[in-house]
Amino acid sequence: MSAAGVPDAPEMVLARYGELWLKGKNRADFEKILIQNVVRAARPYSPVTVDREQGQLAIVPERRVADVARALEDVFGFSSLSPAWGAAKHPDAIAAVAPAVVARALEAAPADRPIPFRVETRRSDKSFPMLSTELDRHVADRVLEKHGARLRVDLSHPELTLGISVRSWRAYLFAERRPGLGGLPVGTLGPVLCLLSGGIDSPVAAWLAMKRGCRVSFVSFHSPPYLGDASKEKVRRLVAALARFQGPGVLHVVPFTAVQERIRDGAPEAYRTVLYRRAMHRIAGRLAEREGALALVTGECLGQVASQTLENLTCIGAAATLPVLRPVLSFDKQETIALARRIGTYEISILPAPDCCTVFQPVHPVIRGQRARCERFEAGLELEPLLAAAVEGVERIEAE
Repeated sequence: MSAAGVPDAPEMVLARYGELWLKGKNRADFEKILIQNVVRAARPYSPVTVDREQGQLAIVPERRVADVARALEDVFGFSSLSPAWGAAKHPDAIAAVAPAVVARALEAAPADRPIPFRVETRRSDKSFPMLSTELDRHVADRVLEKHGARLRVDLSHPELTLGISVRSWRAYLFAERRPGLGGLPVGTLGPVLCLLSGGIDSPVAAWLAMKRGCRVSFVSFHSPPYLGDASKEKVRRLVAALARFQGPGVLHVVPFTAVQERIRDGAPEAYRTVLYRRAMHRIAGRLAEREGALALVTGECLGQVASQTLENLTCIGAAATLPVLRPVLSFDKQETIALARRIGTYEISILPAPDCCTVFQPVHPVIRGQRARCERFEAGLELEPLLAAAVEGVERIEAE
């Protein structure tokens, strides 16, 4: 606490909306879910109170403000976030808080030269007794009295901007804008089920579905004894890594060995992977309907591997009973890797544990599969009892 009774560290977080601005009369429903997500993200660190202001949330933790601010960077729906100080809605009260805010920002600034500086006020409350430019000057004078040796005014190219937001009942001051994730709050667009392999692409696809407001559960296919428990543990770790963006996730592990063996023994080798994927989509569709999910999500990327040609994707998608969302369909591999690194799944994905599609992998896979041929091969396989048994044998794992 400073000598003037102003906290030395931020006491709250301002979180500004992204696309919620576009929701019109439905905005209140989106805000309600967004606030629930804020409370969930902050829970490991502190209880919070949340006040809705026009276009933003004012989030006040009981403690550990810095940790809460960091956790909110993983909440979809915000364009930017600022650790902030509150002040009474009066020019002198705002000016009294400003030097402490600037002092905190200067701790991270170079000490060998004056820092270009400006004040920028936004007033949503037009009854405030000063214009924005008048309050800028009033506050800047107080800041320069305290920190004039460290600052120089530069309205065009500031390195340090003291932001002031004058709202309906209170003012907020901040000197940092952290980028938010954007997107829509998780839970606003309904549940989906992601087919999660141990690779790089499908966790990124799941994250992108979350960004569009979907709550994601997961299904993975396991083929003992051809695959050990390392592949299952790898997928569980991926689900846990993604939990920071939506809360705990449910992983359904499907026993897939019998299905694969039947396809191996009864279908042409070249079509194995495509037929595996068609069976996976059928099983995933049944699980999705049982869990109330409205669509499937996959990490398929057009042309990346043999099973992902346009013809093969058409064959595979035809077996699905629900819409199939492919968020990384057009991504370059390096784009996907960069996003995987950013969200914390890449280092898990590259661990050496193969997924079940490598079991009985064909030497020369079909490149341009035909749906009619897939259906003809399947007609002779009598897969239905095996698919039903796989659904009944699912292991359900809570990962957080």
